Amino acid sequence: TLLSRSISRLGIRAPLLFPLNGLSRRLSSIAAPLDTFQRRHIGPNEENVKEMLRALGFNSIGSLIDQNVPANIRLHKELSLIRQGLGEQEALQELRKIVSKNQILKSYIGLGYSGTITPSVILRNFLENPGWYTPYTPYQGEISQGRMESLLNFQTMVSDLTGLPYANASLLDEATAAAEALYLCYNASGNPAFFVSEDCHPQTIEVIKTRASSVGIKIIVGDHSKFDFGEKICGALIQYPATDGKILDYSKFVEKVHSNSGLVVFAADILSLALLKPPGELGADIAVGSAQRFGVPLGFGGPHAAFFCVKDIALVRKLPGRIIGVSVDAEGNRAYRMALQSREQHIRRERATSNICTAQALLANMAAMYGVYHGPKGIKEIAERVHHLTRFLASALSQKGVELTSEPFFDTLKVKTSSKEEQQNLLASAVKSGYNLRSFEDNSVGISLDETTTVADVDKLISAVASSLNKSSGSSKSLGKADTESISSHPTFGRTSSFMTHPVFNSYHSETEMMRYLFRLQTKDLGLNTAMVPLGSCTMKLNAASEMLPISWPEISNLHPFAPTSQTEGYTQLFKELEKDLAEITGFDRVSLQPNAGSQGEFTGLLVMKEFFKRKGEDKRDAILIPVSAHGTNPASAIMAGLRVVLVKCDEFGFLDMNDLKQKAEANREQLVGLMVTYPSTYGVFEENIKAACQLVHDFGGLVYMDGANMNAQVGLCRPGDIGADVCHLNLHKTFCIPHGGGGPGMGPICVAPHLSEFLPGHPLVRTGGDHAVGPVSAGPYGSSSILPIVWMYINMMGPHGLRNASEIAILNANYMKKRLETHYPVRFTSKKGHVAHEFIIDVKPFAKTSGVTAEDVAKRLMDYNFHAPTLSWPVPETLMIEPTESESKAEIDRLCDALVQIREEIRYIETGVWPKDNNPLKRAPHTVESVVTETWDRPYSRQVAAFPMPALRKHKFWPSVARINNAAGDRNLVCSCPPVEDYA
Repeated sequence: TLLSRSISRLGIRAPLLFPLNGLSRRLSSIAAPLDTFQRRHIGPNEENVKEMLRALGFNSIGSLIDQNVPANIRLHKELSLIRQGLGEQEALQELRKIVSKNQILKSYIGLGYSGTITPSVILRNFLENPGWYTPYTPYQGEISQGRMESLLNFQTMVSDLTGLPYANASLLDEATAAAEALYLCYNASGNPAFFVSEDCHPQTIEVIKTRASSVGIKIIVGDHSKFDFGEKICGALIQYPATDGKILDYSKFVEKVHSNSGLVVFAADILSLALLKPPGELGADIAVGSAQRFGVPLGFGGPHAAFFCVKDIALVRKLPGRIIGVSVDAEGNRAYRMALQSREQHIRRERATSNICTAQALLANMAAMYGVYHGPKGIKEIAERVHHLTRFLASALSQKGVELTSEPFFDTLKVKTSSKEEQQNLLASAVKSGYNLRSFEDNSVGISLDETTTVADVDKLISAVASSLNKSSGSSKSLGKADTESISSHPTFGRTSSFMTHPVFNSYHSETEMMRYLFRLQTKDLGLNTAMVPLGSCTMKLNAASEMLPISWPEISNLHPFAPTSQTEGYTQLFKELEKDLAEITGFDRVSLQPNAGSQGEFTGLLVMKEFFKRKGEDKRDAILIPVSAHGTNPASAIMAGLRVVLVKCDEFGFLDMNDLKQKAEANREQLVGLMVTYPSTYGVFEENIKAACQLVHDFGGLVYMDGANMNAQVGLCRPGDIGADVCHLNLHKTFCIPHGGGGPGMGPICVAPHLSEFLPGHPLVRTGGDHAVGPVSAGPYGSSSILPIVWMYINMMGPHGLRNASEIAILNANYMKKRLETHYPVRFTSKKGHVAHEFIIDVKPFAKTSGVTAEDVAKRLMDYNFHAPTLSWPVPETLMIEPTESESKAEIDRLCDALVQIREEIRYIETGVWPKDNNPLKRAPHTVESVVTETWDRPYSRQVAAFPMPALRKHKFWPSVARINNAAGDRNLVCSCPPVEDYA
């Protein structure tokens, strides 16, 4: 070794010094990485931990955990992970080594995924900016105006391009958006059949089949021009342009669907709509699609924002996902808010028409910013350029004698070959030249150009195709101009209507102005870069910079999801390692990474359970037991899966009522699918009878689904598989540090026991899942692949010890907060020993009688203290659910406790009559700069009390940009696109 040679040169005999292996160990200890991650991720330091334990009466964190986590489920070994905890730089280097195995070719495969150019100003100031990726879903509108303005821009852009007036704020991907459209059509009509054109993308067709089969809707796939309407349908889906590139005249088909009382759904390419007549002008009732090609990288399948819009107000209340609307605040100023929230799944539960919770807000905002930066002129120029290059390629290939079978077209050509062998030779020739093309079953080859395509690319494609098919050679430079007319001038398909005329799309085209616009919106929102976001059941923990860095690497962001597997070995290794580690963490056998949201994981897990019974010939089973303490999406997911929800009671401690569970299981013995339970429960307690509950359900022939939304209290301490669950999903955007992004992205992989592994979801284009796989649940075979490196980094930097310690500190922080607050606010649920898990619920309801103060008043007042409120009125009305996570320091935790204690004193001022019940800092919160600096001040409290209730706020103050929002006004007068220009005067 180098060390041995150095010692020799010095003339020192090694044995006289000390054994080399001992020296090696000593040097290894001295030279260990100093950029260890655990101490950066976990907020409280060693002294803080001791202080909090003393306050709770414990001398070690182990004794706190022993008092909290039931002994019969404890994990008494260290997790056996692939790596033991790397330094930040070590982890980045190791990940780079893995993903460098990916090969980056230009992929002209199409299938709804296109290369795109992310403007650097958006990449740097938006995607890589914690001010944009760390906020939560904008339930607290007064401190979320920036991203809601951007989401309103997204809705307006989509509405303009599609020609349909009502758009939502994004869905998960194009295929699941199409499946949501199926549900909307079914709920609007009731006819249990739905037509899908065979010209749709294959992954979309299969996802729709998966969704439909669970609720008994018949899917008819066929040629739209030959469909005879002999069967009543609730709606029809058509692709525009078709999956092979053709632009078809759907006018007669649309008329027939409408005359048969069905709704028409267009799955549209968003860039093509800059040149093509919009779906709204062609008779569409609904339009769906992906906004990926508006500046969002391919990312090996996601995350990408889907869009969904409808033609009239009658369909809006059935619209899935979030809608941003325009309302007014208490001062009469315009304010944005999430509209029609009573539609949401956690409110409607088993009456919900969709289980969508996480959407793709971050990616929708990214696409919106792309639209703002380029404007209508720029978007049209990009579309024209892509179309012109495609026309040029078509002309050149035709002149060489190559037969094309798709016209008219926008960006996709279909090259005819004479045999499978000729097709494979052409594909191989293209790969050799640096391009991936699409293989069709009829031996044709698809070429879909995009924004990244250059003239040099077209030249190489011409040569590759011509040489492979033995056609005449020659360069595009000698072939003259394209000889086909632009589609924008086509009498049937050309667009004549304007779009994106609002000033926001016509004002920020220089980088300076765009940078400032992004910053102005960012400063209106409170995220983790500003303060603690203590939302219960949301786990707003650190999204570390080292975890986020890799998502911008080309090896991660620039791969097409259907690229040849020989080019994706890095991703393959990444997935295998993640699956192995997640299986170990949960105590299960296999993992599917396909579900791209927690709600989709729930749905997928239930499908797998149903398939298990179907294979046993017991497909009549339809009853799912769900405790009232379960996560809010559970009942909605069960209904989507075609199950019958049977609610199970809880006792005064928040624990499962075992007698009620047994009675319900016995009463539904023959129909029992299983139990769907959240652990720890959303009441913030470790269910003491959880193992017995699992065994009871198994004894009655059912399976157990464990919702992993609260896995942040389990990792390293206990495991769902050991407890007795058969399947669970994980919210990777909670426990495993994927950022919430203002309302998405998320990931919801499922982990299963051996007897369920054969049913994990498959995919029509990539081999995934088990031998008897259920159908796909996402457009991409691995869901939102490009954010999975965040999870890989977190697990590998924390290591087994760090992951367990994160759970311990999360529980410690929650119990410390509970201890500090319990003398000021009633705590609703605790264990029989008086402890809570990683979150807890304080009750505000008693103050309504004594002071008129509601939970919403406390939530709004916290904004004046520089805080996002805890989860409001869920899962129990008029409460606040608090989850501090392990990432928050003791100082920040104390600051929140101090704020809540002082707010309790403010309530006392109302109770004692110092302030009126209808005019006090809580009822008038939050306070804006504008309200505080007005010349007249007619309130019974001072401006200082309004804006600076604690001295520290004078050093750092986050100002809400609007006063309290009038929610009812926004719902009564629904406006979900940018207000007219005159409103800005």
